[in-house]
Amino acid sequence: MIVNKNDIISWVKLYTKNLLNYAITKVPQKEIAEDLVQDTFLSAYQSQKNYKGESNVKTWLFSILKHKIADYYRSKYRTSIELSSNIIEQFFDDGHHWKPEYNPIEWTNEKELLDDPEFSEALKKCFEQLPEKWSSALQFKYLEEQDSKAICSELEITSTNFWQIVHRAKLQLRNCLEIKWFKQ
Repeated sequence: MIVNKNDIISWVKLYTKNLLNYAITKVPQKEIAEDLVQDTFLSAYQSQKNYKGESNVKTWLFSILKHKIADYYRSKYRTSIELSSNIIEQFFDDGHHWKPEYNPIEWTNEKELLDDPEFSEALKKCFEQLPEKWSSALQFKYLEEQDSKAICSELEITSTNFWQIVHRAKLQLRNCLEIKWFKQ
């Protein structure tokens, strides 16, 4: 199918809103969603010779967008692994015991903590410091109480990878809360 400049312009007018609404539900910030939609149209323009008209244009554009979203998370995930590959070594010694400086402290009144606005703010800031996929995994698991199989599907990770992410994220989150809240 031959695609011309006017076709691309009409696609942008027709499908931007639908693509953006979808992207906003899949990524954490509207600006990222907007960038992904823009990248989708750019990719469609650059690969227009590959579009044979066998599927609806909207379907083709959504397919491109889904790949862009997956690429976004893959790149975020790779970065988070590089940044945190030594997290276990950070907290534990060679004998797999807590290093003295990271030994957990006793948290009191846990049930009252979630009602405390200052604690909620500290928790929010600690979540923001986690790699995006880690934060998402913890929120899905503990705040939204989703089933781990559904979380793995949503984040496009294996079950083993999910539990490793949760373990590392909980360590990092606990450490952050102890610094920002309990050791004040």
